[in-house]
Amino acid sequence: MEMDSLRVESSLWIGNKRYRAFLSGWYFSWTEIDKTNRDTSLDNKHVTERTNQARDYILKKDVTGFDGVICVGGDGMFSELLHGVIGRTQKEAGISEHEPTVMLQPCDLHIGIIPGGSTDCVCFTTIGINDPVTSTLHIIIGDSQPLDVCSVHYQSTLVRYSVSMVGYGFYGDVLAESERHRWMGPLRYDYSGCMVYLCNRSYPGLVQYLPADSHISSPRDNTRCLSGCRVCSESKERLFPHFESSSSLYSTNVSQYSSELEGEWVTVEGRFKCISLACISSSCPRSPKGLSPSAHLADGTADLILVRETNPLGFLTYLHRHTNTQDQFDLPFVEVHRVKAVRFSLPPGGEEEEEEEEEEGDREIQASAERVLEDPEKLSSSNAAGHSQQHLAGRKERGNVTTSRVKRRGFVCGPCCTKPRSISVWNCDGEILPHTEISCRVHGQLVRLFARGIEDSTI
Repeated sequence: MEMDSLRVESSLWIGNKRYRAFLSGWYFSWTEIDKTNRDTSLDNKHVTERTNQARDYILKKDVTGFDGVICVGGDGMFSELLHGVIGRTQKEAGISEHEPTVMLQPCDLHIGIIPGGSTDCVCFTTIGINDPVTSTLHIIIGDSQPLDVCSVHYQSTLVRYSVSMVGYGFYGDVLAESERHRWMGPLRYDYSGCMVYLCNRSYPGLVQYLPADSHISSPRDNTRCLSGCRVCSESKERLFPHFESSSSLYSTNVSQYSSELEGEWVTVEGRFKCISLACISSSCPRSPKGLSPSAHLADGTADLILVRETNPLGFLTYLHRHTNTQDQFDLPFVEVHRVKAVRFSLPPGGEEEEEEEEEEGDREIQASAERVLEDPEKLSSSNAAGHSQQHLAGRKERGNVTTSRVKRRGFVCGPCCTKPRSISVWNCDGEILPHTEISCRVHGQLVRLFARGIEDSTI
């Protein structure tokens, strides 16, 4: 790349084609310079063939002299690069990622995304559009956008990092259901969403969160995080008070332990349709404003969304408001909090009560069936007592009522709601977590993207 005060010139590969980009003042040109196959001309490229191969490559690759890493793909590919970049940075700084209270070292290696996935949530949220050419221009120019990252721990073990969403309940069930229908392609998400909605499940949970300063920003203030956001800019001084410049921040090891987890935790217990933690707005073409429209990219906080148990129509209203301009939080069963950390656990005895209720119902059904299928001689004696048909019909009816009471967990009985479950699974940026009781913490401005934020004209 050649740069001076007046022009920027570079070449890059998109697919099997090589392009030359030239920017001088207000003049920009974009031309294809040859059609040589990329495999014979591009040295610093790597084509992945398995899951987590990009992450492993970044962890082992010598990146001395590189400004960043660029991926062509969707949110899954970005997540692999994210884990690789953060992992190697902490290893070089001598910081353990498995310590929940440690302050992670900010990464100086930028990440660039040329969108090629089905949703491209991260690209859409940080640029305002999932267009490959627009993303490429931000990479060429060298734009830099800090981004918050949420670490997910199980006890004292790091499970994953998250940028867009960590979801329990509805979103976890949809992902788990869609894994059984991968043959359907992208259509499996729509199908699984309909099936899980018809099941109308809710789950018991105990949520603890550490609230952020409500005087700085609020998830209900109807603002958007745009390019040059004041809240994000001022948050840098709060997150890194001992660093005067960006260069010193990324070249010097930060303090090992952070004071961000100090404060009074708030506890919320109940039954929830879904629980979501969003570091960013998580917008996409289907949901232009995202899960939390007022979430910021780099303020060191996340938005905790709690949707309590409600009727199917109310939950459908909540889901539909993600696709229009109505406020999805303006519903009596929805609450949202701006937080710095979250812990989730199952209520004491909650899972056992669910299992006992199901076992009790099964025993009643079995006992009713045994009484109905009694020895014919006993049925004859019942008939002699004058109760034959009415007594037998009553028992059958009670058995049907018991069956309905135990199995009536779904709005409509579908293929995925034949057996109710007492717990759900966590959906972490499109991956199912192996644990239910987890803790999450937001690390402010941990990574940097080749992006600029959403411009006013793109809204």
